[in-house]
Amino acid sequence: MVTMTTTTPTVATSTAMLTDHYELTMLRAALVDGTAHHRAVFEAFARRLPQGRRYGVVAGLGRIVEAIESFRFDAAHVAWLQDTGVVDERTAGYLLDYRFTGDVDAYREGEIYFPNSPVLTVTGTFAECVVLETLVLSILNHDSAIASAAARMVTAADGRPLLEMGSRRTHEDAAVAAARAAYLVGFAATSNLQAGFRYGVPTRGTAAHAFTLAHRSEADAFASQVAALGTGTTLLVDTYDVPQGLRTAVGTAGTDLGGVRLDSGDLADEARRARALLDSLGATSTRIAVTSDLDEHTIAALADAPVDLYGAGTRLVGGSGHPTAGMVYKLVAIADAPGRDAPMRPVVKKAAGKGSVGGRKVAYRSLDHQGHATREVVVVRHLPGAPESGLGRALQVPVVRDGDVVHQPPLAAVRAHHRGAKAELTALDLDLAPGTPRLVADPTALGNLIGATA
Repeated sequence: MVTMTTTTPTVATSTAMLTDHYELTMLRAALVDGTAHHRAVFEAFARRLPQGRRYGVVAGLGRIVEAIESFRFDAAHVAWLQDTGVVDERTAGYLLDYRFTGDVDAYREGEIYFPNSPVLTVTGTFAECVVLETLVLSILNHDSAIASAAARMVTAADGRPLLEMGSRRTHEDAAVAAARAAYLVGFAATSNLQAGFRYGVPTRGTAAHAFTLAHRSEADAFASQVAALGTGTTLLVDTYDVPQGLRTAVGTAGTDLGGVRLDSGDLADEARRARALLDSLGATSTRIAVTSDLDEHTIAALADAPVDLYGAGTRLVGGSGHPTAGMVYKLVAIADAPGRDAPMRPVVKKAAGKGSVGGRKVAYRSLDHQGHATREVVVVRHLPGAPESGLGRALQVPVVRDGDVVHQPPLAAVRAHHRGAKAELTALDLDLAPGTPRLVADPTALGNLIGATA
C-alpha cells in the first residue's frame, strides 16, 4: 500500500555555490577594508522590458526565499574555494559562518511590473547582500521570463485551459521552475511530475506517439490505453491518418471518449475537421486538445477553432519563447561606517544606458474608478519610513525580516493575486501585438517622486 502525503518537500541542498566568482572576490576585498560590515541596500529591477512587451510578471520569489534559506557554505565548499585561490583564510571563515540576517522586501509573486519597478529590495550588510546577487538574478530572471510569456498565452487562450509541457525542451531543473511559473499565472496543469511533487502543481498526461508505434496497430494501442486509464482518457490520433485515428478512437472508447489530441498539421483546420467528424460519430462531448510549438500568437490564431485545451512547451521554455526579463541587482545606498544606525547615503550608477537612481525605493500603483492602473509612483526613501498616503496600492511587501521568512504564501494565493493584478491592466496593455509599456517610472527624474503616468 502506498501512503500519500501532501507535505511539500523542503530544499535541503546548499545553494551557496550557485554564484559567480566575482561575488567572493568583492567579499574578500570588502572584508579587508571594512566595507563588508556597512549597512547597504540593493535593488533588483529591469531597466526595460523585452522588445515589444507591454508588461512583465514577477515570478520566482518563493524560490528565492527557499534559496536564501539554503545559502550555506559547508567545509567542502570552503576548502575548494581556498584550494583554488578564490578566497583567503579571512573570507573562508566568514563563509563558514554565513547566514543571511537582513531584510527582503519585494513585489508579490504574480505582480505586474514595468521598467524601473523596484521589484526586490535586499537590506543588510554589504557582505551578506552582495553574495546573493547571482542567485537572486538567476531565479528572478528565469521565472519572470517564463511567467511573462505564459501570462500572454493565458490571455490568448481566453479562458480555455493550458497545459505546460516543456520539460523535454530545457534543463531538468529549469523545467520544474518553468512549470511552477506557468501555473502561477494561470496554466491549469503541467506534465512535469517533480513540479507536482515539490510545489503541488496539478499534473496531466496520457501517451506519446511512441506508445502507438509500440503496438501492432493503432486500435491495439488505443484499446490498451483505454483499458488502463478508462474512457475519459485522451487519445493521440495523428500518428498515421487523423480521420481514421478519430474513427478508431471512438470505435474503441465509445462516444464517451474524454478527448483526442492533435500534434501536427494545420491545427485550426485539423481541429475543425476533427470536431465535425467526432460530432457525426456521436462523440459530441469529446474534447479536442492541440499541441505543437504553440505560443501566444498561434494560440490567438486558434481562437475561432473548436479547441478545448492547449499544450505549450517549446515556445514557453525555449529562448525564442521568453526573451530575458533583464533584471539587474544594483547597490543604491550604503553606510560609511558599521552599525545598524549608521546613516546611509544614496549611490548612483551613471554609465550611459545603464544609469540608476540612488536611494531605497518603494512603489505604489494608482487605479481609476474602473480599477485600471493609471500610474506607478516610485518613492525614493533613503531610510525606510511610514508609507506615503494617497499614492495607491503598495506594491512591495515584507518578505524576510532579520533573516526570518515572513511572507511565503501558497501557490493558490499567488495565483489569486496575479489574477487581481492582471485585472488592473487595460485592453491596450494586454494587446499581443508588439508595443511599449504604458506605465514607466522615469529613472532620470530628480526629487523624491518618480512618476509613471498613462
